[in-house]
Amino acid sequence: MSNTAQEIYSQVVCNLLPTERLRLATLILNELVDQNLSIIDQNDTWTEQDQLDLASFSLHYAASIFPESLE
Repeated sequence: MSNTAQEIYSQVVCNLLPTERLRLATLILNELVDQNLSIIDQNDTWTEQDQLDLASFSLHYAASIFPESLE
């Protein structure tokens, strides 16, 4: 019996009441946390420099949209 996640969702989960779906999601997520799986690809995380660059760009962009003459 080889079911894909999509098949299980379509055949079983989709037919559950919203409260039961939330309960199932909670059970699944809690189990993953308990297993302490390292499934997050750290290559996709933002470094502190990335965050500083974004903040700097955002401030410069905002300053170009709202020039001081409008104050």
